[in-house]
Amino acid sequence: MSEGDPEPILARIASGVGALDAAQWNACAGDGNPFTSHAFLSILEDSGSVSTRAGWQPVPIAMDGADGELAACAPAYAKSHSQGEYVFDHAWADAWERAGGRYYPKLQIAAPFTPVPGRRLLTRDPALAAPLIAAIEAVTVNNGLSSAHATFIAPEEVAVFERAGWLIREGSQFHWTNQGYAGFDDFLATLSSRKRKAIRRERKRALEGLTIEHVTGAALTEAHWNIFWEFYQDTGARKWGRPYLTRRFFSLLGERMADQTLLFLAHRDGRPIAGALNVIGRDALYGRYWGCVEEVPFLHFELCYYQAIEAAITRGLSRVEAGAQGAHKLARGYRPVATWSAHFIPDHGFRRAVADYLEGERRSVEREIALLDEMGPFRR
Repeated sequence: MSEGDPEPILARIASGVGALDAAQWNACAGDGNPFTSHAFLSILEDSGSVSTRAGWQPVPIAMDGADGELAACAPAYAKSHSQGEYVFDHAWADAWERAGGRYYPKLQIAAPFTPVPGRRLLTRDPALAAPLIAAIEAVTVNNGLSSAHATFIAPEEVAVFERAGWLIREGSQFHWTNQGYAGFDDFLATLSSRKRKAIRRERKRALEGLTIEHVTGAALTEAHWNIFWEFYQDTGARKWGRPYLTRRFFSLLGERMADQTLLFLAHRDGRPIAGALNVIGRDALYGRYWGCVEEVPFLHFELCYYQAIEAAITRGLSRVEAGAQGAHKLARGYRPVATWSAHFIPDHGFRRAVADYLEGERRSVEREIALLDEMGPFRR
């Protein structure tokens, strides 16, 4: 190393986020997104929700600065399947394996089970983003992995990954934006008359005979988690057969992130019949899980969308992110927004095939976002 060159930065793979210093990790992650915090990611590990057995082996990539502390890091997982990612690459896996390749294991840079956009390149200094990408690529190539995938990256990271030669994939979600509303009626006033009436009818029908409880912070107890676990299992069994999270995850969430957790419960005659779990961020309310033991028309919309809007307005939050997919959110005042992921594929032939596919897919996604936005419920 010549005189005046910067000190080298060393990259390493840790056994888990929990093995790394919490304060140092959070200094890189910042406080903007709870799902890349040391607390959330270590809860997933400590609860057994992510593990080698679950097909999510934690292999966080850490870069130490000259001061010996974390300078950059990425939540990384060696994946033996493509479940729980919400950016679907099953067709890529099938094509690669039909061609004689081995798609799994692959490297996933993500907040597991969490389709929430945010930074995946966690750095104290933005200049370290490129070296961190280089470290991710080295881990992929040196371990013979088929590919690396950074999913739900922050918008400002798109250009960083593009400069590194990664393929960019565009998707979409539905987010609600707070325009400085004083209350729910102020929001309704921005909608067409027909949509306002429809939402009022839905809310009236959903809430008939029910009371809604908001629980957060120290008020959350194991009794609440027992109730919600029943809801969560019911929804998981309907959607994919086996829930991703363990029962212990919810207990640890209540222990370590209670003030960032907001639980909506619907009661009939004092008995909880449905619930929706949210995580409170610095600027947003994130809807994560929902379930019920009694079918009530429109109650899903009430707990997951309308109660979330009211809570965001009350707390002065700028938006509600209600998770992946769901065009039915459009009529409830949630607008389509673009999301992005980045993909590193070392094999040149496979990369070209995926790049061709993504080019056509991107055009389709952009057309769909524009069309859906025009169909929204807002007054023109």
